Amino acid sequence: MNLILLGAPGAGKGTQATKIAARYGLVHISTGDIFRANIKNGTEIGKLAKSYTDAGELVPDSVTCEIVKDRLTWDDVKNGNGYLLDGFPRNLFQAEALDTFAHIDGVVNINIDQALLLDRLCGRRVCKECGESYHVSTLNGATTCARCGGELYRRKDDNPETVQSRLAVYNEQTAPLIDYYTKKGIILNFTGSEAPAEVLFEEIGKVLDTFVK
Repeated sequence: MNLILLGAPGAGKGTQATKIAARYGLVHISTGDIFRANIKNGTEIGKLAKSYTDAGELVPDSVTCEIVKDRLTWDDVKNGNGYLLDGFPRNLFQAEALDTFAHIDGVVNINIDQALLLDRLCGRRVCKECGESYHVSTLNGATTCARCGGELYRRKDDNPETVQSRLAVYNEQTAPLIDYYTKKGIILNFTGSEAPAEVLFEEIGKVLDTFVK
């Protein structure tokens, strides 16, 4: 089972990706992780990607597609039960390129009210030590992590201006993929909310279970 995970920034994709991959034995493929691995290992395509990031430029779609294409040839993918793409494709160019080298069974799309996303991201606090996330509405003034005691902080990009900019980019570039995959008949729509992530995951699981016979 090969899946794509879609959703605006703050929709909870990271949490759901981890849960989905674990439940169905899928290889979780995060675009960010691939970039970091290639750059760290000094691969040719990693060096090419680094040349853009070092110059403060976005990595071209063509390079991103080649990195993902290469990742799908690794043994864990070839010998596994399938994979979950997280962070790719981000636009129609990437989606059309993906069609030339991969077969996708379903696209899990998490829809969520963007006013809620704005509140969720701007109110997010993250532990410097273990990465655990919280929301200010549940902290009751606490400034340390309940898990490890680490200091909580607000990420630089979790401010209203940056969040609105990220949402604008998503609406312009990534949201059109919903229609693209709807036309292919493989979109699986879910509604995110303030409910616990486990509730959304159970809803997703009920649908994905039909893919696993």
